[in-house]
Order: sequence, then C-alpha cells, then structure tokens
Amino acid sequence: MNKWAILSGIQGNLTAYEAVLADIKRQSRWIEALYILGDLVGPTRESEKLVERVRQPQRGELEPLVCKGWWEEQCLILHGLGATGEPKDLMAKYGGETVKLLWDCVSGQTVQWLRTLDFGFFELDCLLIHGTTVSVDEELTPETSPILMCDRLMRMQANNLFCGRSGLAFQYQLQAGSITTGVTTLDSQTSPQTVNMTARTVIGVGNVGRKPGSAIYTLYNPGTNLVEFRTVYYGVSKGFAVNQTKAVSN
Repeated sequence: MNKWAILSGIQGNLTAYEAVLADIKRQSRWIEALYILGDLVGPTRESEKLVERVRQPQRGELEPLVCKGWWEEQCLILHGLGATGEPKDLMAKYGGETVKLLWDCVSGQTVQWLRTLDFGFFELDCLLIHGTTVSVDEELTPETSPILMCDRLMRMQANNLFCGRSGLAFQYQLQAGSITTGVTTLDSQTSPQTVNMTARTVIGVGNVGRKPGSAIYTLYNPGTNLVEFRTVYYGVSKGFAVNQTKAVSN
C-alpha cells in the first residue's frame, strides 16, 4: 500500500509549502494521499496565494484534503462565524496587531471556504485532526499523560491519531492493556467497569511553516504502520536538503 503525506501548520508560508511539495513530487510514485491538518492560513500576506495554490493543484499533483485548525477557527471568529463572538484567545496570545493582520490577510471569500472544511478525517483505523476531538486548541505532546492520550483515542475508536496542534514531530506509543473506571457520588457508587485496549499510537506530524527555512512533515504507510518524519530545508542560502527519520508502530 502507498503512503500518505501529512502536513500541518503551513500558516501562510507559501515558500515552505512549495518546498514540501517538491519533496513529495520526488516520491510521487509511492504517495497516494495528501492531508493538511489545519493552520493552513496565518497572519501573513501570502495566505491568499497559498489558499489559491492549495485549491488549484498543478497537473499531476495530488488534491490536498484540508481540515480546520486553530488559525482557521480564529478567522471564523473574526468574521462572526465561530463558536464565540470575540477573538479572546487570539488577542491574549498575539495581541491586537496580529488580530488586524489576520483580518487584512485573509479575505471574506476565503473565510467562506474555510467554513466548509471538515473538522478532521477518519481513514481506515486512523484519525487525522488538528487538535483533538475535544477541541481544535488542545495540544497533545510527548509529555501528555497516558490516561488523556487513551481518552482521546478511544473517543473515536482510532488506533492511530495524527495531530498537528503542538507543531512537534513525535510518536507516542500506548501498549495493550486495560483501564478500570468507576464513579462515586455522595449517594452511591457505580460498579467498576474494565475497558480493554489494544496497542495504539499518537503521532505529532510536525509543522511546515512556523520556522523559516525548515519544514517538517510526516509520511505514513497504512499497510506497514511505518512513520517517517521528513525535514525539508529550503531557501536561497540553504539550497535544498532533506533529513529523514523513521519509526515503526507495532
């Protein structure tokens, strides 16, 4: 079975996206799907050109499957289309200047397209999403507790969870086992329930556009569970180079 190319966090960095596409094209005979797990746009002047590039692939290129990320959610909020009325999180994290820049850099027409994007994708036994099923803002990292990881995986009965919110590239393996739960209130105590769980994996897919000159993305082979993290270095002074690391999920 061929591989999936999984990106996240382009954040309006068209140059980084083109560098990753160039690397994907070198392996095109083995890659059957291209996923972008949110944060396609950002407070950058290239966001509109990037969206146009993604929506209109060149001949021979894969058509990307794109889901919503944190920056897409902020765009929706700014245009009165989000779950909340004010961009409080955006203001708290980045300040008023970034709020204005995001408004100026992402057009109303593009926001309407962002509104149509899926929250995530479920393919085979894999969930591909920006944050988690709980929130687009929730970050999973190598330091996240096993109990929380189990909960996020079991909510959708996924064996592999691919996420992009943290921007980190990592593989977090949970071994097969069981969890016993029970609820005690002031009035009563429920009987404990045991849930058996097979071995499962959470994969942070990296970030393409956050760090200038360096883009990290993931290749995944669903037939063998082989995960490859690829770092693409780009820029006039750097030329072009790729680093690759592999990990196998049991």
